[in-house]
Amino acid sequence: MCHITQRSSTSSFPKIYSIFWRFHHTSTSHWCSCSKTISDEKYQDPFQLGKKDLKNLYEDIKKELLVSAAELKEMCDYYFDGKGKAFRPMIVVLMARACNIHYNNSKEVQASQRSVAIIAEMIHTASLVHDDVIDDANSRRGKRTLNQIWGERKAVLAGDFILSAASVALARIGNTTIISVLTQVIEDLVRGEFLQLGSKENENERFAHYLEKTFKKTASLIANSCKAVSILGCPDPKVHEIAYQYGKNVGIAFQLIDDVLDFTSCADHLGKPTAADLKLGLATGPVLFACRQFPEMNAMIMRRFSKPGDVERARKYVLQSDGVQQTTYLAQRYCHAATREIRKLRPSPEREALVHLTEMVLMRDK
Repeated sequence: MCHITQRSSTSSFPKIYSIFWRFHHTSTSHWCSCSKTISDEKYQDPFQLGKKDLKNLYEDIKKELLVSAAELKEMCDYYFDGKGKAFRPMIVVLMARACNIHYNNSKEVQASQRSVAIIAEMIHTASLVHDDVIDDANSRRGKRTLNQIWGERKAVLAGDFILSAASVALARIGNTTIISVLTQVIEDLVRGEFLQLGSKENENERFAHYLEKTFKKTASLIANSCKAVSILGCPDPKVHEIAYQYGKNVGIAFQLIDDVLDFTSCADHLGKPTAADLKLGLATGPVLFACRQFPEMNAMIMRRFSKPGDVERARKYVLQSDGVQQTTYLAQRYCHAATREIRKLRPSPEREALVHLTEMVLMRDK
């Protein structure tokens, strides 16, 4: 069983931490630092509540990917094998139900709302295929990547095809507002990838740069998908903002925990190599926080851990620092923000499931 030992921090959270948080949150509300949010309502399992609406999800995605070329079909079906967590589609259908109940007490998910869940999973998967090519990754979800099996050129084309099929499904919804909201996701994914290719020398700018990249590459998809189903289910702009803010905060927290797991989880358990971000030259939350305690990391960050021994030394510094703890605490704060937003909706089992989902994000180990 993998575990780590860390040097406990006795210092208060750094000034830069507050700057980092205020980049997306201007509220001066006090936040609890407890390990997870405890819901007073009856426990609701998000996966069980969303199960009905997600039935045959991957079969329906494969119908969107109908293609005559056998090899392209095999490549497109590769990650839609039904073994994924379907985390994003689950959030989308739960948000759809919560907004529908809030507006007119309707407990059914509209066909167009379910289509958004399908499109979100397709966009997400296409982005993974392209990410693996950019990163030259060799494993994903516990198996070899498309680019390792079929080569980079074909993998890029497969990702493009999945994205084009998602665009066709989006157009079929027939709502220009929804098209605008979800195409923003694709723009953000590209901009986020470009942000990841760059780095900042100034510590304050470095945190802001990291958070913006995190939003665009991960949280935008969840935020805008939640907003899209809220628009389809309720005409109130305030509800659209609630859905968007919930998705944004959960999405950022999800990626922060992902960045923590890159240092604390076993490769076999995670389904991909650990310390992968360092090997790619990326300074994520745990590294940026650790840099305050070990300033010598600054030079390594700027040269993107390219010298022999940089990756191993940086990982050692992170595990000796409170970088993992502070990144986890920051994720807790984003989850608290998500909970605060979703509680503005009328009480429902789906609303409570979305509250519980923030706890699951914090407690996940892969």
